[in-house]
Amino acid sequence: MVIDAAQEDTLLELLNTAPLIREAVQDQLSNPEVARSWQQSHGGRGTEGERQYLIQARDALQDVVRGQREPASLSALLEGVSYRPIVNDDGVGWELDAPDERRPAVLAVLTWGTLQQNKPGRLRPCANTECRLFLLDRSKTNKARWCSMAVCGNRMKARRHYERTRQTTAE
Repeated sequence: MVIDAAQEDTLLELLNTAPLIREAVQDQLSNPEVARSWQQSHGGRGTEGERQYLIQARDALQDVVRGQREPASLSALLEGVSYRPIVNDDGVGWELDAPDERRPAVLAVLTWGTLQQNKPGRLRPCANTECRLFLLDRSKTNKARWCSMAVCGNRMKARRHYERTRQTTAE
């Protein structure tokens, strides 16, 4: 499957729909109205069934990316999904054949799979253990550690600086 940056961004945004705010998970897909808007702005229809599949896919993908679940656990989300050939003026192409309600969740799993093959290790959790967000490292060096340099990166650097200065003054 060929994916573009928009599909990568959609996957990352899906993974980041359950951030930790004031030490509590704020699941943006738990509210049907907020979820419907999110689904529609990301190419979905906004149905309840679609929302349920997206939550299932998001939760499974988060666990897989964090190493808490085996990638094989995603196969249930792809059951009955296939590609079929289509012939057009450009030649033969492939079209995803998935039920409408499962399509956004299936695309998220397929996008993850393609990233794993083409850009291994680039999709990962934020290095801040107090953060639940993920990042997609598009840098040349593949050394990004935080979901946001302005937020988590700054916090972690400030924390390390505080620890170093505290150790120096304690000696």
